[in-house]
Amino acid sequence: MIIKICLFLFSFALYYTINTLFFNDSTMHQIYTDEGIFNFIYLLPKIIYSTIISSIINIIIRYISLSDKKILKFKKIENIKECKDYLPKLLKDLKINFILFFLFSLIFLIFFWYYISCFCAVYNNTQLILIKDTLISFGLSLLYPFIIFLIASIIRTFAKNKPEKFLEFFYKISKII
Repeated sequence: MIIKICLFLFSFALYYTINTLFFNDSTMHQIYTDEGIFNFIYLLPKIIYSTIISSIINIIIRYISLSDKKILKFKKIENIKECKDYLPKLLKDLKINFILFFLFSLIFLIFFWYYISCFCAVYNNTQLILIKDTLISFGLSLLYPFIIFLIASIIRTFAKNKPEKFLEFFYKISKII
């Protein structure tokens, strides 16, 4: 649970930093011409790009830090001798993963803190827009798994109830492509 909480906080810091990296001279000029008002249409492409980049980095970090698959593999072992042989290796792997996760997280969080502090010190008037931009980006990252799973469940239900029509639909799509 501690790893997941740390991962959540690291994810937010990552989204905040990546959004900050997308603030350049043209963005600052647009904020100036809009008189400090949040222009969602102008910032939407930057929000989408930062969400995609942050999500990819987040997936890599989650792969390194989360250990659910290894523990489930251990639980599926039925032979006691194999369990005794696998347990020390599992514990060693988990320790290495957790140490690497906390080490990399600490290094990255220090870099994130320094970069965001410098940015916000120089550009005082963009802090509110940056926070709104980050919250939208982070919200999108929390929302898109629901959309993906919803689409997958609809396709699965449709394929289960009417498999002939489902196959015919994908056959027509393949002809178009």
